[in-house]
Amino acid sequence: MKRMKILLLLFTAFAIQACSNNVVKKDPALKDVLQDKFLIGVALNTRQSSGKDTAAVRIVQEHFNAIVAENCMKSGELLKEKGRYDFSDADEFVKFGTDNNLTITGHCLIWHSQLPPWFCVDDNGENVSPEELKK
Repeated sequence: MKRMKILLLLFTAFAIQACSNNVVKKDPALKDVLQDKFLIGVALNTRQSSGKDTAAVRIVQEHFNAIVAENCMKSGELLKEKGRYDFSDADEFVKFGTDNNLTITGHCLIWHSQLPPWFCVDDNGENVSPEELKK
């Protein structure tokens, strides 16, 4: 939630700055101002990492030097069916990062609210033990 507020604040600041008619010079990119301190990252969804959200892509390319996947690297997206992995969105995300020379940070594989429905049950629909999940 805190990250979302920060991103909203940054987006609002960029939008206000973009609407100004009295711009004399272009401000430096956020990633350039802080390049000697730390990476400036943002979470991307699949519309952004696929390039479909062109406005967001321009902002990412200008102001950020690190990305993390919003959902495409979580188990609910990678394992929609038991025994079948789908890395297509994750691969597209990584390609976006490498094509734009961005530092890519992985995401947690197991996220409590986005597990595939079959993940914690056996073939009979019964909950499996913690020991079984560790196999």
